[in-house]
Order: sequence, then structure tokens, then C-alpha cells
Amino acid sequence: MARKPRIHFPGAFYHVMLRGNGGQKIFFSPEDQTRLYLLFQEGVGKYGYRIHAFCLMPNHIHLVIQVDEIPLAKIIQNISFRFTRHINTTQERSGHLFQGRYKAILVDADNYLLQLVRYIHNNPVRAELADQCEGFQWSSHNAYCGKEFIPWLTTDFVLSQFGNNLDSARAHYMDFASLIEPEEQLSEFQHGTHEGRLLGDDFFAKEALSKTEEKFEKQTTMEQIVDAVCSEYGIKPATLAEPGKQRKNAEARALTALLVINTDSLTLTNLAKIFRRELSGLSQAARRMQTRLDVDKELNARLNKIKDSL
Repeated sequence: MARKPRIHFPGAFYHVMLRGNGGQKIFFSPEDQTRLYLLFQEGVGKYGYRIHAFCLMPNHIHLVIQVDEIPLAKIIQNISFRFTRHINTTQERSGHLFQGRYKAILVDADNYLLQLVRYIHNNPVRAELADQCEGFQWSSHNAYCGKEFIPWLTTDFVLSQFGNNLDSARAHYMDFASLIEPEEQLSEFQHGTHEGRLLGDDFFAKEALSKTEEKFEKQTTMEQIVDAVCSEYGIKPATLAEPGKQRKNAEARALTALLVINTDSLTLTNLAKIFRRELSGLSQAARRMQTRLDVDKELNARLNKIKDSL
């Protein structure tokens, strides 16, 4: 299936993630992070975008970028090409530095921006690279706290959400940054909603897509997939979480897993938690189901009937 185009309009906020090819390192010395800082500074001036938050992890990068007229694709292409060239030169290597297509999620800034900034700043803590956000050098957290000045970073928009007095706003921000995000939010920030393209509700999705003249399609939820499969098989949702390998239940569970894998906004990890099953087992079941679908016309018809109901 062809990928849908990025959603672009002036003023849009994006959570951008660039990962090292094959999980490899992308920074080899402090000079590399400093070089990327310079590329950001040049890009902000040249393309008119704003960076509201960032975190440069050893093998991946998180950014919150607000664009103007220049599309995000051109911005990221410029950054990734020039930084890859720098690393290839200094490390005497060749080839790709970053893994495939970068991930970019359009964000409803009114409802998610503050939590997203906190999520990004806490990445080093979750990865056990620092005990606290301020203990990690290569993120925008310390600039938000007033302990560092980064000329190309925009902090005033986020801090203004915490109050009009700068010192008070910083104090409130630091309290907010120390809170732990709900588990379900971590997945949303990584995978988005609405086929992984957006982070926001249906109203935000309709508004965003209307600016690009693209038709809005309501996202499919995990609960809808489970209910549709169970309706087709004549079983209750709770049955899919029961132990045992009864054929009908196992087949329904495998079809559910396959549908979840093929829905961009959903993850098999969350389905494993709902079913109280091992992630590897669900993944293997989905692969076996895909193999069966290649030769089983009756099973294909059943799957198509489920898809139609969704």
C-alpha cells in the first residue's frame, strides 16, 4: 500500500524521530552533537521553522518542530543529508546513517504539546542514561530551566503555558517535567493516532486534513478490531484472553493480531497486554495466519468480512 503524504500547513507542530540505521550509534563525540546544533541554527534561519524541544540520544533523535511555509520533508532532508555527510567524513565511512524514512507525527499542540515536551526530555531517564532530566547534556531541558542558552531553540511558547512570570513558569515547568507519564501516553507519543500520522482527537484530525483537502477517515481502535473478530467467530472478547489452544479461539486471536499489526496507529505490544499473552507468541501467530491466508480462500473471505465491518 502506498504511503500517504505528510500533512503540511503553516504553523503545524510535528514530533520528529530519526533513528540510526540498524539501531547503530549516530553520535561518536561531543563535536557531532555540536555540529548538529550548528545545522539547526542554520536551518532555523534559512527555512523559518522553530524547534520547541529536542533530545539527541546516542542512536536516535527526537525533535518538536513547528514549520512555516517550507514543508517538513525539505527541512529534515537538509538536516539528515548534511549530518550524514559530516559523520561519514569524520568516521571515514559511507552509506546511510539514518534508518529508512524518518517518523513524523502531526501534533495537536493545544492538548499534547506540554506532555510531548516532557516525554522527550525524559527519554534519557527512561533509558537510564541519567537519573534526572538535567543530568543529560544533549536535550533542551536545561534551557527550559534557565541553566543553558541555545539561540536557535524556542522555549517561550511552552513556558508561557505555565504562567506569565518567567521564573515562576520555569519552576512550574520543572515540577511538571518530574511527573511520570501514563503508560498509554508513551505509546501515543511514539506511534500517534489516526494511522500513525497524527496525535490528536477526531476533531483535530478533521481540521488538519481539511487544510490539505484530504478526506478524513476515522481511525480504527483496538476495541473495534477485537469486537469485529469476536462477532464473526461468535465468541466473547474475554475468550481471546483465556489460556489454551482451542482452534476457533486461536484462529480468532491470530486474526486479531494480524489486523493490529496492519493498523498503523496500533501496536501488538498493547494487544499482548490486553490478552495477557507473550508478545512473541502473538507475533508468531500473526505470521502463521498470513501464510494461511495465502492459500485459504475461506479464511480470506472471513477476514474481508471483518474488514468490511470495520
